[in-house]
Amino acid sequence: MTPALAALATGPAAPWVFLALLVPIFGLGVVLMRGFAPGALIVAILRRYLWINLAYVGLIAVAIGIGLALIAQERGLRVGAAAAADKFDMVVTAPGSDVTAMLAAVYLQPADINLVDGAILDQLERDPRVRIAAPLGFGDSHRGAPIVGTTWEFVAHLAGPDFEVAPWSDPFSVIAGADAPAEIGDQFEPAHGVGTTAEEGVHGDILTVTARLPRTGSPWDRALLTPIEGVWLVHGLADGHAPERAGQLGPPFDPAFTPGTPAIIVTADSLGSAYGLQSQWDSRSDTMAFFPGAVLSRLYGVLGDIRQVMSILALVTQVLVAASVLLGLFILTRLFRRQLAMLGALGAPGRFVTAVVWGYAMALLTAGAVLGCALALVAVGAISDVIAARTQLIVPATLGWAEAHAVATFLLVASLVALVPARLLGGADVLSGLRS
Repeated sequence: MTPALAALATGPAAPWVFLALLVPIFGLGVVLMRGFAPGALIVAILRRYLWINLAYVGLIAVAIGIGLALIAQERGLRVGAAAAADKFDMVVTAPGSDVTAMLAAVYLQPADINLVDGAILDQLERDPRVRIAAPLGFGDSHRGAPIVGTTWEFVAHLAGPDFEVAPWSDPFSVIAGADAPAEIGDQFEPAHGVGTTAEEGVHGDILTVTARLPRTGSPWDRALLTPIEGVWLVHGLADGHAPERAGQLGPPFDPAFTPGTPAIIVTADSLGSAYGLQSQWDSRSDTMAFFPGAVLSRLYGVLGDIRQVMSILALVTQVLVAASVLLGLFILTRLFRRQLAMLGALGAPGRFVTAVVWGYAMALLTAGAVLGCALALVAVGAISDVIAARTQLIVPATLGWAEAHAVATFLLVASLVALVPARLLGGADVLSGLRS
């Protein structure tokens, strides 16, 4: 979809575009039915073949509902993914795939990433443009939830200004995410690894949950956050501080005693500083620096093409369903062709018969479209709940003007297609119709 079409689909002109798509349908109805009152006959046909009509309406509703739900869900997923990455200004990792690194650091997806040397963390901490340089440590879990080592400054940044909890008191304290499978006061031994490969009873150290993080709408809601020193100590490594500073939590870290870290989350003091830092650290041979938002934008470019294809496929599917239904209607109207021919024998003009058949078809199509929108609303909510449960993303998927335009376009095309069987029956020979 081009920017101009996207603006029409979602901008202030969207209601007018919707009405502009519906006006030709009403105009066509006025032209066909001018001077006639076919409503009673259309209602009689609907009642006479009630179950067949309901089957046609259900078929249209399912086709429209699935198409609208998928399109709305894709848009909601993009919004939710962008919101989840909002707190991650810049990520510094070892050279490799920025997509893999982003999935690991921002969305906590298990990945095999090379480590960044402690000297790099020290340089970032000393840079006056950097407000937060938070190392991340992965690799352990509890009941399927990832354990992430980091600094208290980053936890406060992630939680927001209303987070009023005392900092960690020891390296084995834990702040549980909003949906993490642990309660305040719980004690547990971390499992080595995540998922089906996790090994229990390997480390021996006991972690204690001391507080809970407010909901962030990101995969971090299921994480268990602990000081990075605790992650290093659990694995038998130095804790990032010289022996004379034993027990210290958080920066500054001593590069001589700092193990490698998979990723460093960097928050700059200004937008200009962030671009300067990204240029500096991405031009080195031993590091890679990227903005998660930029990586997402690149992915959205691919997804945008996919979304356009999905939209076209959804519309084509709906048109094909409408054509199939209209073909079925043509067959169905053959059942009462004699009744329609009797109208002609009684003096009813061909336009009246055309209006009856077209109105009958549009009644089914409109009912199917309305029911399809209702099904889409239910499907969007159900799919959003499934995605949220699996990814911990808040997916604000709702039907908008883009979906309304899709339904209006479908009805406009279907109304034109419906003219074919309507005109064939309206122009049929009366005598042959009475003999049928």
